Amino acid sequence: MKILEGKVALITGATRGIGKGIAEMFAQQGAKVAFTYAGSVDKAKELEAALSSVTQIKGYQSDASDYDAAQKLVDEVMAEFGQIDILINNAGITKDNLLLRMSKEDWDKVIKVNLDSVFNLTKAVIKPMMKARAGSIINMTSVVGVKGNAGQANYAASKAGVIGFTKSVALELGSRNIRCNAIAPGFIETEMTAVLDEKTVQGWRDGVPMKRGGQPEDIANACVFLGSEMSAYITGQTLNVDGGMLT
Repeated sequence: MKILEGKVALITGATRGIGKGIAEMFAQQGAKVAFTYAGSVDKAKELEAALSSVTQIKGYQSDASDYDAAQKLVDEVMAEFGQIDILINNAGITKDNLLLRMSKEDWDKVIKVNLDSVFNLTKAVIKPMMKARAGSIINMTSVVGVKGNAGQANYAASKAGVIGFTKSVALELGSRNIRCNAIAPGFIETEMTAVLDEKTVQGWRDGVPMKRGGQPEDIANACVFLGSEMSAYITGQTLNVDGGMLT
């Protein structure tokens, strides 16, 4: 039996990078997959086509930072799949700049997409999870949310907020058998890093104790663990998947 057999996962922002890696890994491990995307209809269709022979999968064009849209999304997923066992709040953006030059708009946008979306989806999904008296919520934070980073005050604040939110939700919902954990990726090599020059990328790799960047599947493997019964007694934790960056 596959590790996630019989489970339904809702993954936000899954048409590229880490989110796509999670969707692919979850399908391989037997989960049915509902995922969201912001604008790339073609990429969503490609993901559906690639995984439809493996599992039931459906993409939903939805803005996780919109409170009403999040509730509508959960209602639609429940109608289609009948349950939501795992929520992965993965959608996120960066709008980097030194604080002196950072606009109010870029601050607000990052907080809205990276932090408000976690509140929106979690609030919407806990009702069916409470009814089922089971569930695993996995929130994507970052090593930057733990240690900060120059030029990323907005991003760091949003990701630090995710950690505090995760701990609070874990305390509130633990008695209902609903777990809430966070994953803090380090330097993960995705399409976003592929456009950078090799010298910059190698500099980041050299700063990692394991001397390499992580891959989306490294994060996906951690999500499988936290979404499965293997982590049945783990909640309120932040798992650093960073090759030792925060050691």
